[in-house]
Amino acid sequence: MKSTQIDWTDALDGCRVIGTLPADVTGVFYDSRQVVPGSLFVAVPGAMPPLSRDGHDFLSAAVDRGAAALVVQADRREQWESLQDGRVALIVAPDSRRALARLAAAYNGYPARQLRTIGVTGTDGKTTTVHMTASALAAAGASTGFLSSVEFQTSGDPQINATHMTTLQSPEVQTALAEMVDAGREYAVIEASSHGLALNRVDDCEFDVAVFTTLSADHLDFHRTLDDYLAAKGRLFEMLDESVDKGVAKTAVLNADDPASARLRARTRARALTYGIEAAADVRAEDVSLQGFSSTARLRTSAGDIDLTLPVPGLYSVYDALAAVAVGLAFDLPLATLAEGLLRFRGVPGRMEMIDCGQPFQVVVDIASTPDALRRVLEVLRSQTQGRLIAVFGCAGERDRGRRDGMGRVAGELADFVILTNEDPRTEDPDAIVSEIAAGLIKNGRHEGNVFARVLDRRAALREAFRRAHAGDVVLLAGKGTEQSIVVGREHYPWDERVVARELLGEMFDASQPA
Repeated sequence: MKSTQIDWTDALDGCRVIGTLPADVTGVFYDSRQVVPGSLFVAVPGAMPPLSRDGHDFLSAAVDRGAAALVVQADRREQWESLQDGRVALIVAPDSRRALARLAAAYNGYPARQLRTIGVTGTDGKTTTVHMTASALAAAGASTGFLSSVEFQTSGDPQINATHMTTLQSPEVQTALAEMVDAGREYAVIEASSHGLALNRVDDCEFDVAVFTTLSADHLDFHRTLDDYLAAKGRLFEMLDESVDKGVAKTAVLNADDPASARLRARTRARALTYGIEAAADVRAEDVSLQGFSSTARLRTSAGDIDLTLPVPGLYSVYDALAAVAVGLAFDLPLATLAEGLLRFRGVPGRMEMIDCGQPFQVVVDIASTPDALRRVLEVLRSQTQGRLIAVFGCAGERDRGRRDGMGRVAGELADFVILTNEDPRTEDPDAIVSEIAAGLIKNGRHEGNVFARVLDRRAALREAFRRAHAGDVVLLAGKGTEQSIVVGREHYPWDERVVARELLGEMFDASQPA
C-alpha cells in the first residue's frame, strides 16, 4: 500500500477538522475490514436502508484497525461524538460520499485531470457505447482505457467486471484512472449509472464529454420517480460545467431521437452534439440496413459523409455507433478512422454472444435485464429464427420490481417458449419474483405448461431449454451476461453463464467444434 501526502486544503473543501491530520495517508477506505494502519476510513450512510449498512456503525472497528483519521457525516453526530477524545482525527463532512470521492481523487493524484474523460449514461446502450467509443478512439490512435459493467481496461488486457456493479465506488474508479495515467493512456471512457451519479461515485472524474443514450422507466425502487431518475443522469451533464479546463471543448452528446435529451441539454452550458436516425442531428444515419447479425448505414456529419459497416446486429447498435462517432468528432478525430474502429468492433462479451459447441441450434447470451433491452434482443433474434425462439431469464431481487411484469409481457409477445428461472434473488423469495414475471406472461395470454415453465435452478433451466431446442431454433440466455456469480441472500455463488452453457452443450451434443 502506497503512502501519499494529501493536499488537505483542496481535499477538505467544506469540511471541519477535529484533531491533527496525518502527514501521510496509506489508503482511503469505506469498508472498515479493509482499513490498514495510517489510512482514512470514510463512513458513508447506507444507500438503501435496511438493505445496506451505515459506515458510522463501524467507526470503532476502523480505529481498532489503525485508521489515522475518520471521515464522518455532520448529521450523524450521535454516532461519532464520543470519538472526539484525540485518539484519531475526525473530518466532519456535510456529505461523506462526496468527501469519499474527493479524498480518493486526492490520494491518487487527481488522475482525471491528466486524462480526457468521457462519461456515458442512459437506461440502455451504455455498455456497448462505452466499448464502441473505446474502439473508435483507439483506431484514431488515441490510447484509451475504459470502465464498463462488463470489463475494465486500465493498463493491460481487459479484465472482467465481477462486482455486479455498473459503476464502481469512487475509490475504485479513481484507482483505475490512476492506473490508466501510469500506463500512458490519454482517454478514459466511464459507464456512469444513475446509482453511480446519485451516490457520487464518479465525482472528480473531470468529464470532458457526457453521452446520453436512452431513457425508459427503471430503477424506480431507488429513484422513486422518472423525474428523479432523469435528474440523476442529468448530474453527468452538470459536471461538464464543473470540471477542469484541459484545452478541449466540453461537449454534451445527446440522442436527438429521445425526448429526454432536451431536459439534459438544459443542465449544462457545454456545447451539444446530437446523433440520431429519425430527427435532424449533427451525426445522422441514413439508409440503415439491418442484415442479420450486422448492419450498414450512410453517416452524414459536419466532418463529411461516410459509409458505416457494423459487425454487430440491431438498430440499437447503430445508435450506439452514432454516439461513439459523435464523441470522436468532439475531440476532432478523423471520421474515417472512427468508422474503421467501428468496423473492427467485435461486440461486448456477454452482449449477443454466440455459444457454438456443435449443437444444431443457436445459443445466444445477453445481459438484457430490462423490458426495453429484452425487447430489442428478442426482435433481432426473432428476425433470424427459422424455428422457435426460446428465452431463459429471471429478474434480480432488490431491484426495480416494475421490470418483472414488463419483461414477462415482452417475452410473452416475442418468444415462442419461455423458461423462468433465478437471476440474483438476493434476500427476496425466488418463487415470488418468478410469479411476478409469470403474471406478465399470463396477461399476454400465455399459459403455463404450454408456452412457459418455471425452473428455478438456473443450470437446470439451461439444460431444459437445450433439451427442448431443435435445428433452426434459437435459445436466448438473458440477464447474466458475463457476471461471475449468482447472489442468493448475501452470498455470491460462482456462475458464468457462458461457461455453464458450454459445459451443458458439451455433455449433450458433439463438442468437436470450438466455442
